[in-house]
Amino acid sequence: MEKQKFEAMLILLVPQVIHLITEKYLYDEVTATKAFYDSKVYSFLEQEDTKLWHLSALTLFHMFDEEKTTGTFTFPEEA
Repeated sequence: MEKQKFEAMLILLVPQVIHLITEKYLYDEVTATKAFYDSKVYSFLEQEDTKLWHLSALTLFHMFDEEKTTGTFTFPEEA
């Protein structure tokens, strides 16, 4: 995938995940954004070759939630 298209996917996905984090954890947007950017899920998401960018925002949120509660996360079958 071209770098511009990949970055565009992230621009669409990340705000959706952050919104879900604010709903579940009652974080403000800044706190939710920092929490997501500091997560292992995000570090894998920003690597195009992991293919996490093709997952839904809800799936990425569940991965973030799993990481937050257990310290790790599971890659979905389709990733």
